[in-house]
Amino acid sequence: MKKIKIPGLEKEYIVGKIVCVGKNYLEHAKELGDSIPEKPVIFMKPPSSIIFSGQKIIYPDFTKSLHYETELVLLIGQTGKKIKKEKAFEYISAYGVGLDMTLRDWQSELKKFGHPWEISKCFDTSTVLGDFVPKEKGINPNNLEIKLWVNEELKQHDNTSNMIYSVEKIVEYLSFYFTLEEGDLIFTGTPQGVGEVKVEDKLIAEISGIGRLEAVVGS
Repeated sequence: MKKIKIPGLEKEYIVGKIVCVGKNYLEHAKELGDSIPEKPVIFMKPPSSIIFSGQKIIYPDFTKSLHYETELVLLIGQTGKKIKKEKAFEYISAYGVGLDMTLRDWQSELKKFGHPWEISKCFDTSTVLGDFVPKEKGINPNNLEIKLWVNEELKQHDNTSNMIYSVEKIVEYLSFYFTLEEGDLIFTGTPQGVGEVKVEDKLIAEISGIGRLEAVVGS
């Protein structure tokens, strides 16, 4: 667990787990050469991987392929189990901008043997959090423009309306299998356009109605 101050929110939260949805945009699944999932693809990241906008993403010395993945992030505001999708928004406290940094070489190798992805996803500084806004702002998380620039070049540009599984379906699915607790973060998947970064690259991610994050890759 890790107690953090969420950017843009007054309250501090204890993050117990970071739950991520993989391959939740059709075109992203295609660019990875993967089949379209019949159910959400779920993996987790540890709170120890969290950094914030303005901090440095450390390029691990055990990889040769560090990739960015821009995502809409959900902050769970109250504990719930077996939440119906019609009630899902009652359990969300805020929406944020996040980066799920991935070691693509490790991920590809692990997937080839049917092994878990943890090494490719859970390394220090792999979870970057930017601005958050409380749900009371009234934004529709299922219709937000999402963008990422690397060194001022636009690399990702999509809309959350193109997610295979909507925000409420994700909450319903996850909470059926395990309890969602206050402070948990849910990464909802990345659109097409993922790619590699190098040391000294500058990343800027932005989601309409929410805000942005900035990070530089360092050694």
